Amino acid sequence: MTDNFRTAEASVPVTGRFALSRAELIADGVVHVVGIVLAIAAGSMLLSVSAFHAAFGEYIAAVFFVVALLTSLSVSLAYNLWPVSPAKWVLRRFDHAGIFLLIAATYTPFLAQLPDRVTAAWMAGVVWVAAVVGIWVKLFLPGRFDRLALVFYLALGWSGIVVARPLGAALPPATLWLLLAGGVVYSCGVMFYARHGLRFQSAVWHGFVITGAGLHVAAMIDLMVVARL
Repeated sequence: MTDNFRTAEASVPVTGRFALSRAELIADGVVHVVGIVLAIAAGSMLLSVSAFHAAFGEYIAAVFFVVALLTSLSVSLAYNLWPVSPAKWVLRRFDHAGIFLLIAATYTPFLAQLPDRVTAAWMAGVVWVAAVVGIWVKLFLPGRFDRLALVFYLALGWSGIVVARPLGAALPPATLWLLLAGGVVYSCGVMFYARHGLRFQSAVWHGFVITGAGLHVAAMIDLMVVARL
């Protein structure tokens, strides 16, 4: 399968500046490592404490979110620090696919709070189907729809607006504001994600990603721990 990945990737023109300077690589690596360490610490606290307060289904959703976050950050670290080579293009597929996985995994614990189970189920279904489609495109059609994928990331990330009213009623105020703040940070970071020629662009973009993810972890801690004490 790896050979097939490499063969297909070699035929796909990719855009962007991949040959980063040593200083840029160090900065990007530091941002990733700090993010992974913080994710492990915050995720461990979330899962260990919420185990006493959360229902089984929402706890599993939280576990999946933490695993998806750590997986996404780890793959991103490997991809961004890997030397330019065929292996880097394979990692690029999984790095970009991981964004869809993280968006869907982030939504799931919050959608589980909706009292209307039918609404929660169809919204979760829409999010996950869209994410799976995005993952498939990134894995098997690499480089083909990068600009469209950027729009798709944003659309999927803000798709919760469809259930804004019931979600707003179901979540504690602090949770809701943290959730929205994380979405705004992610969206602002997209401006740097798209500017490949900007020096330290990768480190800045990943700083926005880690900050947005941190706000969403804080939202889950508020929802599943603080609000239930």
